[in-house]
Amino acid sequence: MESEFPRVGVAVIIVRQGLVLLGQRRGSHGSGTWAVPGGHLEFGESVENCARRETLEETGLVVGNIALGPFTNSVFEIESKHYVTLFVTSTSFDGDPKVLEPSKCSQWGWFAWASLPTPLFKPLESLRSTGYEPR
Repeated sequence: MESEFPRVGVAVIIVRQGLVLLGQRRGSHGSGTWAVPGGHLEFGESVENCARRETLEETGLVVGNIALGPFTNSVFEIESKHYVTLFVTSTSFDGDPKVLEPSKCSQWGWFAWASLPTPLFKPLESLRSTGYEPR
């Protein structure tokens, strides 16, 4: 097993005109799946600051207001990884998404929550299975 303890991830659901921003993952666990921007919570960092940092690093978007949302608990058996993912939402941001980490993401796109592309990254798939809908 990679780690004796679960890691904490922060996932940012960015909503624009009823559509959600998703990127297609590459080069890491979940390669080929679709996910919202996000990453690891660093020591001493707030969830909101992590969400802003990861979104800026991955997409170039500057996120404004952030609302705390639900969480998921995902075990990636094949990769021996365990993540608790804290979801946040934002409808306030500046800029247009760009692929700034091409080794980690091949593309960004806007999708309706009711018809997201597949396959979804495991934490996002788990969140959708609860019936959650971002506002």
